[in-house]
Amino acid sequence: MDTESVTETLPRRRTGYRIAWAAAALWGAWAIARVSGADRLPIVGGFGLPLTALTPYAAATSIVPLGLALAARNRWAAVVAAGTAAAFALVLLPRAVAVTPPAAAGPQVRVLTANLMFGRADPAEVVKLVAEHDVDVLSVQEFTPDAQAAFRENGLDRYLPYEVLAPQWGAEGSGLYSRHPLTELPPISGTTLHQPRASLTLDGRTVHVTAVHPLPPIDPAGVADWHRTYESLPSADAEGAVQILAGDFNSTLDHAAFRGLLDRGYADAADSRGSGFTPTWGVTMMGPPLTLDHVVVPTSVAVRDYSVHTLDGSDHRAVLAVLRLP
Repeated sequence: MDTESVTETLPRRRTGYRIAWAAAALWGAWAIARVSGADRLPIVGGFGLPLTALTPYAAATSIVPLGLALAARNRWAAVVAAGTAAAFALVLLPRAVAVTPPAAAGPQVRVLTANLMFGRADPAEVVKLVAEHDVDVLSVQEFTPDAQAAFRENGLDRYLPYEVLAPQWGAEGSGLYSRHPLTELPPISGTTLHQPRASLTLDGRTVHVTAVHPLPPIDPAGVADWHRTYESLPSADAEGAVQILAGDFNSTLDHAAFRGLLDRGYADAADSRGSGFTPTWGVTMMGPPLTLDHVVVPTSVAVRDYSVHTLDGSDHRAVLAVLRLP
């Protein structure tokens, strides 16, 4: 190799080294933030929390820094990149594997939750889902007076005659419909969006259902409201009842606040069935599909089935969970 070739090659190699280290550092920092739950820190606000929802995409592309390091023959950057990919796999892959359900011999409950996108979702489709799947409890978000009237016109009350509703224009309204008699409970307080709660009795077991819908954590007001919701949601053993939380949580399994809720005695229905990567938002629009809608139940409740269903007129999919109570 002549002197001119060496002169040209060395800067190129140094550039490759630097790019490899930059990529390894970027993906590595993301993995460290996810594993450590750094998004719970106050400094992480309306920028970091939405980014946290994109963690599966960071994991899926974590081969990029490894490839760059290998191409640059940067051994230590390759080690960092490989460790990063392993860390992502450790925390993400379990949600794709179903867990053995607990032994539960109580009554079966079918719970459907649907974000109606400002009340624009096709009401006939929602009623059809309720009828076809023998739904016992329906939680709706972004529930408007027009949506309430449309549900009535489409015969929802034939299947779910009991209701605790807080319809509002825009995104603020939510509601609960049930096949069984409902008793209204105090709603989640101190939040912008209405989050009603209700109690029902099944074979002598008391069940409390909450329609969950915090603001998205994309600005300071949204972040504060989002945290207030998580702080206000009941623990799984609260009030001597089986707690079922169903709605648009504006959170994924990668958010520390959501995992903190699960640590209070809950399980995510999708995660339990190995469907934790199934997106519920962004599928019918431009943008990265995310899993924002959840049915959350005590760990003593067996999740027998889980499915998502596209709704015309909504940017969210409906989520159906078939549960067996303890």
